[in-house]
Amino acid sequence: MGNSKLRKNNIIRIAIDATAGSGSTSLALKLAKHYKLRYLDTGKVYRWCALQIMKRKPKNKISFLRKKIKKLELKELKNKNLIDDKVAQHTSKISSDTKIRKIVLNFQKKIAYDIPKGYRGSVLNGRDITYNIVPDANFKFYVTANISERSKRRFKELRKLRKKVKFKEILKSLKKRDHSDKKRSRSQGRLEKTKKSRLINTTHLSINGSFLKVKKIIDRKLKRKHN
Repeated sequence: MGNSKLRKNNIIRIAIDATAGSGSTSLALKLAKHYKLRYLDTGKVYRWCALQIMKRKPKNKISFLRKKIKKLELKELKNKNLIDDKVAQHTSKISSDTKIRKIVLNFQKKIAYDIPKGYRGSVLNGRDITYNIVPDANFKFYVTANISERSKRRFKELRKLRKKVKFKEILKSLKKRDHSDKKRSRSQGRLEKTKKSRLINTTHLSINGSFLKVKKIIDRKLKRKHN
């Protein structure tokens, strides 16, 4: 699996678990660009699945998704409809289904481990990356920020997209999301900080500041590895 020209020791795999609104997506995108990595926001895959089910209303969701996901291209995950509230609500319903999780997991692992020519590795961010999707990642991070700051960021993000939202509603929604993410079982993708994950608190960091902090950690380890 992967590019045979890339030696296993030279592949970079970055796993990022994060609380909602902590800036992990922006961070992962900057890391992907800088290190030439294949990128995947794992939560977007579940949203994509939810959107397909909402559109087609299949009788057999499992069989339908198993066929559909084989044709999924990463560019489809940029669809703005994926951040719709109705899609988010439906996503929460299907994301705890163990059969659907298995289908999605296979796709996520393929992105993480099947490295196309021109890439140095992969970076995935989501909720269960460090212990489930890429447990052998050579760089593991847990990204978070305080609830107030995360709510402000999400509020600004949605307002830019011309969504009619209230800050109090966003705050309430994120608190509910945090509670839900952490009370799940591991088989349902519980959010947790693993022992080998480096904590990155972005409360007082800009997107670039977060990137530079993580880059310093990665570069230091890469330098030791090649010395």
